[in-house]
Amino acid sequence: MKQVFPLLFLLAGCAGPESRLAPPLHLAWDKNILAISGDFPGKRIDILYLEAYCRSGARDVAWNKTVIPHHAEKLSDDGRTITLRDVVEGNLIVHHRISAGNGEVSFEVDAVNQGTDTVDAQWVQPCIRVGAFTGGNQQSYVDQSFVFIDGKRTFLSQTRRTEEAIYKGGQLYIPEGIDRKDCNPRPHSPDVPSNDLIGCVSADGRWLFATAWQPTQELFQGVFVCLHNDFRLGGLKPGETKRARGKIYLMENDVDLLLSRYRRDFPVSK
Repeated sequence: MKQVFPLLFLLAGCAGPESRLAPPLHLAWDKNILAISGDFPGKRIDILYLEAYCRSGARDVAWNKTVIPHHAEKLSDDGRTITLRDVVEGNLIVHHRISAGNGEVSFEVDAVNQGTDTVDAQWVQPCIRVGAFTGGNQQSYVDQSFVFIDGKRTFLSQTRRTEEAIYKGGQLYIPEGIDRKDCNPRPHSPDVPSNDLIGCVSADGRWLFATAWQPTQELFQGVFVCLHNDFRLGGLKPGETKRARGKIYLMENDVDLLLSRYRRDFPVSK
């Protein structure tokens, strides 16, 4: 039964160009939960935004030694655009502008180290809960979730998976050029993604959800029926500023259209 899902979803991805699912999306943020709502399967996707700012060397250390304390506050919110301000230990100030459109959400992140010491904030975790969208549980949603391997959409149940790690469960897909010692202490797949997209297909096979960031640290199938595209900051010296930008797509299950939008939004990506 495991192999049926991908075949059905690939067939569903052949919808004609007249089918364009792009519902108006709305945003709300409270107590570190960013809620995206609209007329799509499940009606709402919650994101723990943000779950954690993370130090280097995370692969082989306890999680509580990786996480850097932070505090977030909402600066503005009109239902379509939200601005947030994070204060990260070490006086790293991070501003987030999150904007909802039709079938997509955009993220702009500006981080500046206002302290006197380097802040070892290597990567940042938004945790996206996709249970309602996929209709799946911790086991079945793996069959509905995908990354791109060798340029092709590959469902996670078809990737090479490992179990060896400090913490069991989940699976990481780490882009080329990222030091695996700095990545999540969950199992690391030997498969290297060919772009920075991770996503899933809805229960009815008509829709897909996908997210990309630039720069990306890791793609992660987590342990709460969640997907991560954890973006990279790479540490900041005193006075240094770094930026990242991200995108969420909620659209018809059309892989070619997804890749077209991804290349439009991230023209220097793979």
